[in-house]
Amino acid sequence: MKKKQILAAALTVVMAAGVLGGCGSANADNTFVVGFDAEYPPYGYMDDNGEYTGFDLELAEAVCKMEGWTLEKKPIDWNSKDMELESGAIDCIWNGFTVDGREDDYTWTQAYVDNSQVIVVAEDSGITSLADLAGKNVGVQAASAALTLLQEDQLELAATFGGLQEFADYNSAFIELQAGSVDAVAMDVGVANYQIKNRGEGYMILSEVLNSEQYAVGFKKGNTKLCEIVDADLTKLAEDGTIAKLAEKYDIADLICIGK
Repeated sequence: MKKKQILAAALTVVMAAGVLGGCGSANADNTFVVGFDAEYPPYGYMDDNGEYTGFDLELAEAVCKMEGWTLEKKPIDWNSKDMELESGAIDCIWNGFTVDGREDDYTWTQAYVDNSQVIVVAEDSGITSLADLAGKNVGVQAASAALTLLQEDQLELAATFGGLQEFADYNSAFIELQAGSVDAVAMDVGVANYQIKNRGEGYMILSEVLNSEQYAVGFKKGNTKLCEIVDADLTKLAEDGTIAKLAEKYDIADLICIGK
């Protein structure tokens, strides 16, 4: 066999081994790449030390520790999440990612958080119900579950708004709420609680919720083997109390549904 043929055969073997090794595991170098929104506390955000952290990222770290993987935290533009996943730039979307309405678009782990979409307003706004939002400007994160909800299931409610303004992230939306540029913000209850807690008094969540939903980890459609590994690890982390401990740390203990 000529040298070029030997080299080609060797490369074929190496590539095949890489493909087989990647099935049902992290990448060939054992790196698990998680795509997340870096402006979505308490699930994923940058802390005061300039490090990416949050409930979901710490949970992903726990899975990686169990599997011997290295976690790569990759902040993404939420609008581009599907492109990132389809291209293979990330292994999964793990960051307060809503299953409801997307059941057939991804391969999902079991749900681990029960969540609701709520409306946050300034306490002195005079807005106390969803009906009071008529003629008001409402903010929402672009490509979020709240936006989809208001454009589909709650379209009749949204039609009463004076306007529906999209923001790149909820930090920006809260800044505009504080400035009075928007009258209310539609968002996940866990994120709402975190924002209100860290911004001090002056805000409240309306008692009427827009809907209830669940969070899970989303993989590219068909990536069943890797999803099953992470799913099994989530069950173990629920059983050993790791998830409950992290939930207490991030003040979302009442939202955890896995293992119940």
